[in-house]
Amino acid sequence: MMAFALIALIAGAASALMFASIVSGALISLVLFYLAPLPLMVAAIGWGPLCASVGGIAAAIGLGALFGLPYCIAFAVTVALPAWWLGHLVLLSRPVSAAAPASATEPPVEPELEWYPVGRLLLWIAGFATLTTIAALLTLGTDAETITGMLKRGLMRILRSTDPQTSGETGQFVDALVRIAPAAATIVAMMTLTLNLWLSAKVTATSGRLRRPWPDLMTAELPPMTLVALCVALAFCFTGGLLAIVAQITTAALMMGYALTGFAVLHTLTLALKSRTFWLGSTYAVVVVFGWPVIAMIILGLADAVFGFRERFLRSRQPPPLPTP
Repeated sequence: MMAFALIALIAGAASALMFASIVSGALISLVLFYLAPLPLMVAAIGWGPLCASVGGIAAAIGLGALFGLPYCIAFAVTVALPAWWLGHLVLLSRPVSAAAPASATEPPVEPELEWYPVGRLLLWIAGFATLTTIAALLTLGTDAETITGMLKRGLMRILRSTDPQTSGETGQFVDALVRIAPAAATIVAMMTLTLNLWLSAKVTATSGRLRRPWPDLMTAELPPMTLVALCVALAFCFTGGLLAIVAQITTAALMMGYALTGFAVLHTLTLALKSRTFWLGSTYAVVVVFGWPVIAMIILGLADAVFGFRERFLRSRQPPPLPTP
């Protein structure tokens, strides 16, 4: 019990320090800030969700005592809650077959388990990215005009601090940045949460504490109703006001979910290529360097959700059935 509490407190302290490092303003603190959920996720996957909850509560209380209630709430919503819940879902399973009874010579056989699907984990990550982005924007105001005004003033202040000679063209550039800022923040939150979950699973697997088999990431797919939710969110993007901002944030999160499934589709469709490593590496490099080619992955993920490319490809690679006598 003492070791359990010590691990929880260490994980919480590490997450709190990484989260609070953003106060320093150093460039490295931005990386630490985005990796703040990692220690709690490792604790959740390796030692159970209770370990992450104890560490997260202790860290939130400590941040609240040192920096005030806003830091406490921000840490709890953006770091502790996603780390605890995603760690819980990673370890969630249910038996799909009954356990075989023990015999006189053989021990009992454990029942076969079905683990929580990777696609549903992606959907939860999209939900948390949407929640944290909306919560951050609501700290600026409760209506669209106030939020966009605060964003514009903040961006103009940053630009004037770097270049006092600002012009009208700069103002138009800032207006464009303000329009895409909520979606961009959602994409960053989505990717950092996904990276943290993958890294925490790798750390626990390397240490031998991962209690579930490593999933086949090429089979990751979002639930079918996600496509309906995406269409509804896209429709609300054309309304206006705060509702349109929330819809844009939701659309960006779901689009990134389909982009990640698009990479899974690409990994599946290139199984037969001899130069598979080259093509996959080139694709990742182009997406990381330029960014906008991720649209192709979104289209691929959406097309697979509608037409089932992976299922058709894998079915075509199966050997034909043996002739019956």
